[in-house]
Amino acid sequence: MIGSPLPYLFSLAFLAALIALIEQKSKLKLFRFVPAVVMIYLFSMALASFGVFAQNEAIDAIYENTKKNLLPAMLFLMLLQVDLRDFFKLGKHLLIAYALAVFSIAMGFIAVSFIFGFDAKIASAFGALSGSWMGGVANMVAVGSALGVGQEAFGYALIVDSVNYTIWIMFLLFLTPFAHAFNNFTASHEQMAKLSMIGCACTIGAKRYWFIVLLSIAVAFLVNLLASSGFEILNYTTTTVILATLLGVAGSFTRLRTINGSSEVATTMLYMLIALIGSKALFENFSGVGVYVFAGFCILVIHALIMVAGAKLFKLDLFSIAVASLANIGGVASASILAASYNKALAGVGALMAIMGYIIGTFGGLAVGSVLVWMVG
Repeated sequence: MIGSPLPYLFSLAFLAALIALIEQKSKLKLFRFVPAVVMIYLFSMALASFGVFAQNEAIDAIYENTKKNLLPAMLFLMLLQVDLRDFFKLGKHLLIAYALAVFSIAMGFIAVSFIFGFDAKIASAFGALSGSWMGGVANMVAVGSALGVGQEAFGYALIVDSVNYTIWIMFLLFLTPFAHAFNNFTASHEQMAKLSMIGCACTIGAKRYWFIVLLSIAVAFLVNLLASSGFEILNYTTTTVILATLLGVAGSFTRLRTINGSSEVATTMLYMLIALIGSKALFENFSGVGVYVFAGFCILVIHALIMVAGAKLFKLDLFSIAVASLANIGGVASASILAASYNKALAGVGALMAIMGYIIGTFGGLAVGSVLVWMVG
């Protein structure tokens, strides 16, 4: 049994690194359906369930301190690659589709929470899930931390996210050959021809990992200092999340955006955070997950119906609404793949829309989560 803080952190870091390495080097098809973040969570939870990690004050203290500092550092680095100016170059149809996707996802969560009568624990967990479906897993961690989601409830959200996302991306790829028929239905004209690949300046040049790590540590120290000084937005964690987000967006307008390596370091921090959260969960608490997976499918149905109705109203093509949907519910890789299935030159459009979710996901998830918790109260 591991009862000391440093061996505890080292074990989790080794687990996260091992799974990430296997995903990268082995090219196993398993990772297409079960992402590395879910594998890390499940294995970390398994170790906790089998009593590998002791539950004592030292472990609890290092858990809280590590999570408190990693979270704002990760958010800051994730947002350095966002460029709002590029996003607004996408054109009216894609911007409408993106806004429609965010709105429909939010409405889906609110409607399903009301229909299923979630209690406070599950309502906050689905609030965290809404952060993921408007952004990514990093946003889910941020929103979940701000809403005070427990480790087991977060596990529910992560499993629902993985299962529903897998089905959703297959469904959207299946629809690709029917684009012409759908566009005739909505009387739309595809807006893809003039859109070129949009890259990210942060992937150019030598990687400067040490500078990035030191910079992220400085940001984490600053936002925690401000949050502990009496300046507070809702609660301590929400304050650090919002401040880190704002600093990341501000940094994306500077030369910091051109520093290569921020995405890799942020992903490493995300994997460590997922391992930490999993280490506090136990297998026996997940017996009713099927109900919540079904609730997730209901959210997707509502989202799809609103998207189709919006496409008809605003004369949007299938490419626009499908990529906007997956940019929110999926991520950079999946949105790029879907966009490329229509036209290989448009992979960057999907990537850009997904990257924007790093901003939208945190604020949108906090808004939706607050509404869900308020409905319970």
